[in-house]
Parts: sequence; structure tokens; C-alpha cells
Amino acid sequence: MLNAQGLHARPADMVARLARRYRSQIEIVKGNERVDAKSVLGLLTLGAYQGIQLTLYAQGDDAEEALDALVDLFERELLEQEKRAAEEE
Repeated sequence: MLNAQGLHARPADMVARLARRYRSQIEIVKGNERVDAKSVLGLLTLGAYQGIQLTLYAQGDDAEEALDALVDLFERELLEQEKRAAEEE
């Protein structure tokens, strides 16, 4: 997890909304915990903090596209959000 504040409410909502755009089953795994990436509550229960490793899994006809979009969100969008928040402080 690259975001300094981890996967709190706003990023979890962003992830879930993006995941819901795809028909594939998408899951995020932290250790032994596996949650539906389309569920904000599920994502919040992971307690993902900066530096923790998350693994994305997708199965379905648009799985590759979904994974690409989610990786981009984690790598680019959430970091940009963090930068904007820091600038506002």
C-alpha cells in the first residue's frame, strides 16, 4: 500500500467504485484475509496501512482490464490524492 494513510474510507470507496465497473470477480488479499474489492466495508476490514502488501485477484472475461485499472489506481491515483491532501495542509 503506497498511500501514507493506508486504505481508509476515501481510497476504499475509490477502489470499490472502480471495481464495480467490471463484471469479473475481483478480490484483494492481505495475508490470510481475502475480501471483495467491490465492497467498501470489506476493504476497510483489511486494515491496510502504508507499506503492507496487497494482492489483487480477478476472474472473468474482463479480469485483465480490471486488474490493469486497479493497479493504475493504486500506483498513480492514490499517490496523487495523497499529494493534493498534503498540499492543502
